Amino acid sequence: MGTYGVEESNSDKTNDKIETNMPSDGAMTGSNFIHEFIDEDLKNGRVPDRIIRTRFPPEPNGYLHIGHAKAICIDFGTAEKYKGTCNLRFDDTNPSKEDVEYVESIKEDVAWLGFKWDNIYYASDFFDIMYECAVKLIKKGLAYVCDLTPEQIREYRGTLTEPGKESPYRNRSVEENLDLFERMKAGEFPDGSRVLRAKIDMASPNMNMRDPVLYRILRASHHRTGNKWCIYPMYDFAHPIEDCVEKITHSLCSLEFEDHRPLYDWVVNNVDLGVKPRQIEFARLNLSYTLMSKRKLLQLVEEGHVSGWDDPRMPTISGLRRRGYTPRSIRNFCERIGVAKTNSLVDYALLEHCIREDLNASAPRVMAVLRPLKVVIDNYPEGKIEWFDVENNPENPEMGTRKVPFSRELYIEQEDFMENPPNKFFRLAPGREVRLKNSYFIKCERVVKDEGTGEIIELHCTYDPETRGGNALDGRKVKGTLHWVSASHAVDAEVRLYDHLFTIPNPADLGEDDDYRKYLNPKSLEVLKNCKLEPGLADAEPGSRYQFLRLGYFCVDTVDSKKGSLVFNRIVGLKDSWAKVASKSNK
Repeated sequence: MGTYGVEESNSDKTNDKIETNMPSDGAMTGSNFIHEFIDEDLKNGRVPDRIIRTRFPPEPNGYLHIGHAKAICIDFGTAEKYKGTCNLRFDDTNPSKEDVEYVESIKEDVAWLGFKWDNIYYASDFFDIMYECAVKLIKKGLAYVCDLTPEQIREYRGTLTEPGKESPYRNRSVEENLDLFERMKAGEFPDGSRVLRAKIDMASPNMNMRDPVLYRILRASHHRTGNKWCIYPMYDFAHPIEDCVEKITHSLCSLEFEDHRPLYDWVVNNVDLGVKPRQIEFARLNLSYTLMSKRKLLQLVEEGHVSGWDDPRMPTISGLRRRGYTPRSIRNFCERIGVAKTNSLVDYALLEHCIREDLNASAPRVMAVLRPLKVVIDNYPEGKIEWFDVENNPENPEMGTRKVPFSRELYIEQEDFMENPPNKFFRLAPGREVRLKNSYFIKCERVVKDEGTGEIIELHCTYDPETRGGNALDGRKVKGTLHWVSASHAVDAEVRLYDHLFTIPNPADLGEDDDYRKYLNPKSLEVLKNCKLEPGLADAEPGSRYQFLRLGYFCVDTVDSKKGSLVFNRIVGLKDSWAKVASKSNK
């Protein structure tokens, strides 16, 4: 289990309501209680050298997700605020679930978010120290080797309303415990046959203090230590020792570890490593229409519901990166949700708002037609090509202009034409005039249909040469402005339209008998072939982001896109539901 701890919490259920309050200026509201605690510690001399030291300690058993991004921002951001240090530490105490692939992906994600670690450590760096600490506890009479089975240990632990029973092995002598523990280390006993337990209080109201397991026997090859060890420390034992060795001043972790804090302090106080870090818990991030359990996300990958950990529908940092999210948008998102002490369910729309806000200022505008309908301008000279100067971003004039070709044959969106339009449909229709962005007024004169299906396949229009640039000299107005692409210059591309992964707001809040996979959104991905893009996108680099006029923000896929075979992912549409909510809440 890593610092975030979502997948191994007592339950994936959150019973949270969707959080919909955001300040209009986008600033984080309220105070940061973590920083208040640190300020107090500095004031009271609890940090002798006044250097704040934090760490981000994920378990390398999967890819990081947006929830971990919050923890990263808190851990590294706190160190930055106090000009302290932050270590990246891999809590690799469970070799059966860990892999070098995950280690490398975590490094990439942290760096991509814009943070630099001061040191890289692994829990496995400290296995010898942890073993020595365990021996020290045995010698103090504070730990014993227990032969109960896992089932018996659970049975003996008791319930929230009933105290536990002491193990019949609890009163073994120090000498016997030292001998048995050494033999556990030497590999004399089968997996699961014995454990080392802390001797604390089987009647404690805190279940975590009822003689918790410190070490178990596990024969599994470790990605760094190989087969050197056949016993491995439990997270609740390893983590405080690691913090002490690294001289961490403030151990920041998610709220489910609050009940583990007495055990954390017990370990720190009894291993006597000369450092006493302070554990502070904050509310984890729960995001609507997705999951934050690495176990369940792994299941989605293994069962083929998504293409991999970096599938753009996944809430993983690698998935968000591939979809087109920027580091700045994710950090702004984490800042805006703030640091709280109670769990809530944050609306996915806030994350979308943050990327729109970022790309609105930075993404070049281009024209792309996703569902093409051919338009022939009958009175435009055959073979003539005009090049129009078009601004790249009206929000940022410094981004300049580009040349866009115009010709007799164009493509427009299918949905921009209706043969029998209803009221308030201001786009193209028979006999109706519209503006083509940055070019001319055109009027639909004739509709061509497929004789077999009746499908509209082509429009014949006329243009007014006096409207070059998009304005009529006689002052007449049109209500509709359409984007378009010159047919002879168009670049073909595949476009992937992504939507929420789940159909319900909080799939983590389902009952134990309700399979979350039933609520996977069958329309979470729509693939469009033969989309038409303006020619300047022919050399678009993987990872580059654009606003497709009137359609949304899109990113060149970093995995499947190749020159001559472009693939674009929709990052987010243009409609900003969150901004509307925020606007209403601030009136």
